[in-house]
Amino acid sequence: MAAILDKIEKEVSELDNKSHTDNSQSSKDEFGDNATLYEKKCLLVDKQMDAFGMGSYQWMIWSLCGLGYLIDLMWAQAFGLILSPLQQELGFGNNETGKLSTAFSVGLTAGAFVWGILVDVIGRRWAFNLTVLIACIFGMCLGTPDDYNTILVLTALTGFGVGGNIPIDTTITLEFTPESRRYLLPLLSIFQPLGVVICSVMAYGFIPVHSCSPNFSEAGPLPSCKNVDVDVACCRKDANMGWRYLLYILGALTLLVFVLRSVIFRFQESPKFLLYRGKDAQAIEVLESIALYNGTTCSLVLEQLQAVEREHSSTLSGDSSKDELPTWSDSIKLELARFKILFSSPQMIRLTTLVWLTYICDFTGFTVAGSYLPRIIALKNGALHLSLDYTYRSYILIYLPGTVGVLLGSLLYRTPNIGRKYTMIVSSLLMSVSIFVFSTVNSPASNTGLNAMEYFFQSMFNAVLYGWTPEAFPAPIRGTACGVASFWGRLFGIVSPLIAQHLYARSRDDKGDVNSVLYLAGGVTLGCVVTTALLPGKVLKR
Repeated sequence: MAAILDKIEKEVSELDNKSHTDNSQSSKDEFGDNATLYEKKCLLVDKQMDAFGMGSYQWMIWSLCGLGYLIDLMWAQAFGLILSPLQQELGFGNNETGKLSTAFSVGLTAGAFVWGILVDVIGRRWAFNLTVLIACIFGMCLGTPDDYNTILVLTALTGFGVGGNIPIDTTITLEFTPESRRYLLPLLSIFQPLGVVICSVMAYGFIPVHSCSPNFSEAGPLPSCKNVDVDVACCRKDANMGWRYLLYILGALTLLVFVLRSVIFRFQESPKFLLYRGKDAQAIEVLESIALYNGTTCSLVLEQLQAVEREHSSTLSGDSSKDELPTWSDSIKLELARFKILFSSPQMIRLTTLVWLTYICDFTGFTVAGSYLPRIIALKNGALHLSLDYTYRSYILIYLPGTVGVLLGSLLYRTPNIGRKYTMIVSSLLMSVSIFVFSTVNSPASNTGLNAMEYFFQSMFNAVLYGWTPEAFPAPIRGTACGVASFWGRLFGIVSPLIAQHLYARSRDDKGDVNSVLYLAGGVTLGCVVTTALLPGKVLKR
């Protein structure tokens, strides 16, 4: 048993020394005779995926993974849009406004970490479906409670399901997409601004009409009925149902995505995951199922994988125990061995560390922006005596250009002399600049235009970052690498709203401006400029 475990751990650790991706254009000459057995089998699977091309099955995978991105940002956007009417009805103070975003970030953090690891342990298929199921169950309950603490708990549980979407969906898309269509990976992010726009459109349809009015005026908003005497005019639940309607609809849409993933379309387990688990026959069955779905044939057969294994085994010594089954403790050791890939060489240490720091700065910046920019825009528009209807309509105009940002980011993704590195540097810089400039002006045009600029470059940056990250790491650790990176970003997304909450409450209580919150968001975003500039050039050129 020790012999086979040592051999597996050796092969896992060798992955970083030769390649951080399973590029289908790789060849025997690239790896030479030192290629691991897993790499050799993956090359055959890659060639078969390239032979399939972008068939019906691949388009379904891409679309369903895109819907995961869609609901991720729909939910994240919703909590920023409902914060004002929620606070007005439930009566919690300005020093508690950040708790809603923090609760969602707690769930996202746990989800990114747990599902990012589980996708490499239990497989892509289970994780693909369970994350959306959990999100729809708790999401549909969110509009029911009248207590803020209960809403916070349900928000965290919804976030736990949503949090696994990005690391899982990027991993799945990469492993089923032919090399010639890898640009579709960053293009997945187009579903994020679409989700934000859809959520903003629904919020525009529900919240201004079904909210206590006026929310913002010289006299101030109606007080919560929880904080005043019975005879005083106040914000009642039946007059403030807009935010609840929005959450009910989002829960229903999440349920629809679950039905599409698990009932309408039957997702097959990733062949590369099955190969890593020693299930070669099942991997071939999956490829044959894909061929059947696409109306084509699969040329790869089990005998070819077995021939590769025999050839590879003949070059190794001490493999007499290769047929022994690993024990539970051996399986745990194997899982721990996978983590060593992240720190297996100086270049991998640099890559892993900088990716983590990039996610931390990115998630911190856009969590603060997503949580407070809608409220700050509403406050600034209120000072200009603009209606609540105008404010929610402007949210649609702000977030719609994000789709163009994703398209531009995807176009620059593989553009020579620009590529991933400079796209991420420039977009993160301009994202930060737009936030700083927004803090200095207040007019209807600037409130819409500068925030549209911020979201445009945020969408461009995230499209490249999310698309590139799974390419930078080898398949056995890919889901874990994306999940842990998201975990660190989500973790700091927990803390940042609490800091912003303190800054916001202090500025509002002192009747001052809220620029300190904007300085926090813009300053942290500048960190992405530094971390992406320091990323290894080799992995950014893939």
